[in-house]
Amino acid sequence: MAEDGRLEIAAGFATARGPRKDNQDFGAVHIGPPSEQALHGMVALVADGVSGSKAGRVASELAGRTFIDAYVDQNPLKGVAAAGVAALTGYNRWLHAKGRSDPDMTGAATTFTALVLRGREATALHVGDSRAWHFRDGVLTRLTDDHVLSQPGLSHVLYRAIGIEADLRLDTRPVALKAHDRLLLTTDGVHGVVPEEDLVRLLSRRASPEADAQAIVDAAGLAGTRDNATAIVIDVIRIGAVDQDAIGAEVAGLPILPPPNVGDNVDGFRLERLLSDGRYTRLFIARDGDTTAPVVLKFPKPALLSESGARGAFLRESFIGRRIDSPFVGKTLTLEAGRQSRLYIAQPLYAGRTLHARIAEEPFDIASGVDVGIRLARGVAALHRQGIAHRDIKPDNVILESNGGVKLIDLGVARLPRIEEFAEAEAPGTPGYKAPELFAGYPGDALSDQYALGVTLYRLFTGDYPSGQEEDFSRMRFEKPTRPTVHRPDMPAWLEAAILRTLAVEPPDRFADVEELIHVLESGSAQAVPMRRDLSLMEREPVRFWQGVSALLLVLLLLSWMVR
Repeated sequence: MAEDGRLEIAAGFATARGPRKDNQDFGAVHIGPPSEQALHGMVALVADGVSGSKAGRVASELAGRTFIDAYVDQNPLKGVAAAGVAALTGYNRWLHAKGRSDPDMTGAATTFTALVLRGREATALHVGDSRAWHFRDGVLTRLTDDHVLSQPGLSHVLYRAIGIEADLRLDTRPVALKAHDRLLLTTDGVHGVVPEEDLVRLLSRRASPEADAQAIVDAAGLAGTRDNATAIVIDVIRIGAVDQDAIGAEVAGLPILPPPNVGDNVDGFRLERLLSDGRYTRLFIARDGDTTAPVVLKFPKPALLSESGARGAFLRESFIGRRIDSPFVGKTLTLEAGRQSRLYIAQPLYAGRTLHARIAEEPFDIASGVDVGIRLARGVAALHRQGIAHRDIKPDNVILESNGGVKLIDLGVARLPRIEEFAEAEAPGTPGYKAPELFAGYPGDALSDQYALGVTLYRLFTGDYPSGQEEDFSRMRFEKPTRPTVHRPDMPAWLEAAILRTLAVEPPDRFADVEELIHVLESGSAQAVPMRRDLSLMEREPVRFWQGVSALLLVLLLLSWMVR
């Protein structure tokens, strides 16, 4: 396995026009950047424009390019099969309509066969008579069935393909991968004339994927193919980590049951102690059989959270907790496939207490508070680098571990790219930490996270809220916040300026990103925006202001006595 846990492949492509006047086959291999591979995997596909129709090449190429673009834009929590079907559904309807309305595309249709490789699994998505194959230990297995008529003399006639029917019927099939597996995609110009035993012989050569793909296409030409011939050969060099998204897709179908109680046994976990009983979730410390290491199990409360809200929250937390590699972000644990009988997530037990509990005792001194703030900000930045907004940063969601570590937890309301949002009644965030723009319906992003982080830092040092929000959360006041030095005269000016900048009412007035805030906290830098000097005397020097007012009142009182 690669050090980063990613699947590694090598691919080769070859195509030939053959005796046809043009090549209506289309093939592609899409690798994508590492972040995309982690979410969606890698794609290889072939499409064969149906001969006898117009615009066959247009149909096949658009199918391939549309699929790649639409697939990587799907919700990765759907699972590969569901995301793949969704990626092609719209294009199929469009092509079907064009084939019946546009004279230049009369009868346009195309076969389509794709392999999506992610983690330790490949998923075949297929319609038509192109084929996907799996080759291991000298054995070639066909992964697809041809959608052609079975009557004699009509085996070349498709009854299913993209564009033939208004509603797409796409076959899907998963296959487990091992290192050194080979995968093969072919159009019928290849497998229509090259016997399977010859494919086995050519794949067994174990030359480069490019050379073997070309050898297969050449073999089709020598066998007298009368069609375009295309082949893609894929070598699996290293398998990836367990495909967490496939597990997530399995969890998506689990029932949401009323939360259990202490003493219950759930899927082999013995619930030993209630850790938290919140509004939407119930957490237990549990033990897996006879193992000594306890874990945390989190269960939804379906009576208070809609099914879609509960499922979305748990899949978010499970997904992010396995994806984000940061010592400052809480993890989720992977359970073996098929073990779960209901919806819940398992997490490590972090020994310690919440930042909220620590603040309730007394505020931090400056040095230790800055240290905690830096580590918390690094956890937030790790999320932001993946395009994820936490949306509920607060002291209750920060664990101060007994070994000195810091963990940002509770990722259930995080916002992921292209993921469906919660219902309005279940909008994320906690009053007192929500940025002004969130009260206007904005869904939240890195800058609103920065505001919540700023409130958390403010409370970490002062024990108070910036604008007294704790007094009445139903009437939020986003006026100029009370300067932290009113509560903490020992706070350095640069730190006060940094905290106040995170609390700016207008998002553009905050730091450009949390990375910039981290730099300021680490260096005590003058890059923190300096305090404006147009504050009133009472705001700048409240103690001296009231001392002066008291002295003036005393003088006026003495004068009134003298006049009498």
